[in-house]
Amino acid sequence: MLRMAISFSSWKWQCFLCFVFLILSCHCKGQDSSLSPMKNKEKEAIYSVIQGFVGQWWNGSYLYPDPCGMTPIEGVSCELYDDGFWHVTAVNFAPIFDNCLMCNHDAQFPQQLFKLKHLKVLSLSGCFLSPIQNPVKLPISNWEKFSHSLESLTLRSNPGLIGTIPSGIGSLRRLQSLVLLENGLTGELPLRIGNLVKLRQLVLAGNYLVGEVPANYGRLSKLLIFDASRNNLSGVLPSTLGLLDSLLKLDLSSNMLEGELPRELGRIKNLTLLDISHNKLRGGLARTLKELVSLKHLVLSNNPIGGDLLGVTWQNFQSIEALDLCNTSLEGSVPESMSKMKRLRFLDISNNNLSGGLSRSLEKLPCLRALHVNGNNLRGRLEFSERFYMKMGMRFAAWNNANLCYIAKPRHRRPYGIKPCVQNITISEGVSTVEISEGNYKDSFVVASLGGSGCAFYGLWWVFTVNGVLNVFLWNMLF
Repeated sequence: MLRMAISFSSWKWQCFLCFVFLILSCHCKGQDSSLSPMKNKEKEAIYSVIQGFVGQWWNGSYLYPDPCGMTPIEGVSCELYDDGFWHVTAVNFAPIFDNCLMCNHDAQFPQQLFKLKHLKVLSLSGCFLSPIQNPVKLPISNWEKFSHSLESLTLRSNPGLIGTIPSGIGSLRRLQSLVLLENGLTGELPLRIGNLVKLRQLVLAGNYLVGEVPANYGRLSKLLIFDASRNNLSGVLPSTLGLLDSLLKLDLSSNMLEGELPRELGRIKNLTLLDISHNKLRGGLARTLKELVSLKHLVLSNNPIGGDLLGVTWQNFQSIEALDLCNTSLEGSVPESMSKMKRLRFLDISNNNLSGGLSRSLEKLPCLRALHVNGNNLRGRLEFSERFYMKMGMRFAAWNNANLCYIAKPRHRRPYGIKPCVQNITISEGVSTVEISEGNYKDSFVVASLGGSGCAFYGLWWVFTVNGVLNVFLWNMLF
């Protein structure tokens, strides 16, 4: 009887545990996010959005009855909110997302998109490809419906996406990243973008934008990247850009900007890249660069900046890795202080009006991998070592300097496009003197003792020439 009582008690205990497990299981299932519903209106909206990009052939109501739960749609992300419903938070249509749903050749920008009121991320790349066959205008209105949700807006590589940048984008108070890259957008930069105080990335490159950079963009105190390159922007740069304390990258290259770089840019202590190449900026280097000592990459090429290299304290630029001053109307000599930039990897001062010699101290730069000084008025001898020429190869460009030469040595590498230096050798015998000059490597005669002028022969040919002149000299002495 005791054994039966114990057995019965054990059975009751097991039943109790099973009951508890069942209750907990039911409770957990009630909280299972995969079973949470999605509002029909939002489901219909996301289906319409996808059809607008992919094409009417796509019917998601059969394939994806639960687009945010058990049957998710590629390129669409959702989150479960406190109201107990799924809401679409991200729409990504781009090859970089490895998405099997690709935009159709006649894709449109569906207005149903603005019904996704919880949308945080919108990214469309390579969706609108032809401005002739399928031009699509960027919607002007309804952006304020995303004012409390959208954090990232990326529209890139859409040459068929035309129209102006909507001023309504300025109402996206939570926006942190705005990338409108390589589209067909026109018009001016909207002033209201200056209201996006949470913005960290502003990329507007590769469009057809015109006008000036608005002064109120200086309010974007959290901005890390500002890239408006490859447009048709004009006018002078506002001094308020110096208020962008957090800025790391400023790229305004390939525009039509004029005037001088504002001194206030020197306040941006964290700036590591400044590219303003291919503009119409003037004002000299000393005023422009005085305080930008945190830079790693400085590209000022193809601007009529003028001035010289001597007014800049180059030894203060200990972080710089790439310095491009090609075609900037520079004059004067190349200062030896440029060899103090210990992290410098790339230096281009080509196609200017620089004169004087080129110091061998540049060879001591430990990281230097490319040196371009071609197209100047440099003169004198290059004193670099054979090891330097071997290391640099064609990355050492010094051609188109008419009065620059190098010391020719047998079996040593010759810097491309540079002539050997002339060296005079005097041979005396009694009252007679014969001057023998190293001939030009293009010539085949000794010209020093026969009239005219020449440059160095190369290697064994020079030895042969000297011996020939000596033989002629001795023959005349004997007969």
